[in-house]
Amino acid sequence: MSSSSSVPRLVIAAPSSGSGKTTVATGLMAAFAARGLVVSPHKVGPDYIDPGYHALASGRVGRNLDAYLCGPELMAPLFLHGARGADIAVVEGVMGMFDGAAGEGELASTAQVAKLLRAPVVLVVDASSQSRSVAALVHGFASWDPEVRVGGVILNKVASDRHEALLREALESAGVPVFGVLRRAAQVDTPSRHLGLVPVAERRAEAVDSVAAMAEQVRAGCDLEGLMALARGSGALSCAAWDAAEVLGAAPPDPHRPEGPRPQTPDRLKVTTRWASQGRGELRDQPPPDPQPSSPVVAVAGGPAFTFSYAEHSELLAAAGGEVVVFDPLRDEQLPDGARGLVIGGGFPEVFAAELSANEPLRKAVSTLAGTGAPVAAECAGLLYLCRELDGQPMCGVLDAEARMTEALTLGYRDAVAVSDSALAVAGTRMRGHEFHRTVVEPGAGDIAAWGVRTPRRRLEGFVQRGVHASYLHTHWASEPGVARRFVERCRTS
Repeated sequence: MSSSSSVPRLVIAAPSSGSGKTTVATGLMAAFAARGLVVSPHKVGPDYIDPGYHALASGRVGRNLDAYLCGPELMAPLFLHGARGADIAVVEGVMGMFDGAAGEGELASTAQVAKLLRAPVVLVVDASSQSRSVAALVHGFASWDPEVRVGGVILNKVASDRHEALLREALESAGVPVFGVLRRAAQVDTPSRHLGLVPVAERRAEAVDSVAAMAEQVRAGCDLEGLMALARGSGALSCAAWDAAEVLGAAPPDPHRPEGPRPQTPDRLKVTTRWASQGRGELRDQPPPDPQPSSPVVAVAGGPAFTFSYAEHSELLAAAGGEVVVFDPLRDEQLPDGARGLVIGGGFPEVFAAELSANEPLRKAVSTLAGTGAPVAAECAGLLYLCRELDGQPMCGVLDAEARMTEALTLGYRDAVAVSDSALAVAGTRMRGHEFHRTVVEPGAGDIAAWGVRTPRRRLEGFVQRGVHASYLHTHWASEPGVARRFVERCRTS
């Protein structure tokens, strides 16, 4: 295995969305893993769904690299953290290669992340409606930013041998290597709905088949040896890998934290999550350590209804001294034993509203825990679950609000500031977030709001009441690790 600073790596980019990045990236991960390589999967941007397919393909946790949410300075450290012990890393890009945060130049684009990682780019081109013009397209992308190294292309949706010959001839004149040619293949398609692909957790058996088909298509159509050689040409990174325990140790003290010694954390954090119910498989980078006796249990919602979470959140909670226990609100009728805090991330509660509503014992348990003042952090789907009802179905009733589906899509990055003290943040804490939903909550903010949001317009958003912090904003705690420490300390004292 390579050291993380020199791990071979590829960034899979495209001229536009819909070109086939996910098929190629996921297929490459699975094809390399089938050769016995340890593959580290990554996704540029805030997307939660693609990393689920990446994890299925590679057997390792899928991780995000978002320069808007976390800052450009954390891209290489977070990458190195995820790539520890890997033989190769595959990074799937977002949108078109140069598309990033609106009005922010290259920020959060695939091109920016490729430069920060000193990684070669493989451009996936949908060649279904072109022949010689492909050379002009690829030349433009390869020359637009001299700091981005486009190492070659993979041609997708090629119609025939004749079509392939025309494309190869054109690209030979452009001097750009062709590392693969993929024909149209319906079996690799994955179903979509209102927020993108259907998550792996909702269709695991079918997803396994889809990933296997992607791997076979990539294995048959791509030069894996050539791609590995290209990956080995990545530049070395001089920064240190991100480490949850270390960043918590370095984080500035919270003026609202209780006096006394800071909780001890291990020298090297390991993944510590466990499932509340037995018999559920879980991806782990390393075996979990034995929890400390004084570790408060932090219940984290999982399962098909709540699939949106960043791996670093659980790692930070564990580093702060919490014992992270995952439970499934669709199946588990009680919170994990001894739960002192609750984290409910994003997902698709609107798809499972009837099932979530039918689990009345768990809804009551959530309401009871929140009523004690215990810390509860809810993002997007979690916000909906805490409302009185969702599309007419009773939910937990923690918040005096109603949620419903709409046709309108709310999407985009947000700049936010905490407008009040909460279990997550001190008033005045600035964080960046991302909204992605087709629902509305009425009212949109409680008597005490969670955030003041500055983009796209100034508004108050979310709810803070007792220990509850509920909001539509998805945030990445690696950008503000003190959030996790504050949350765990509240678990101890509530």
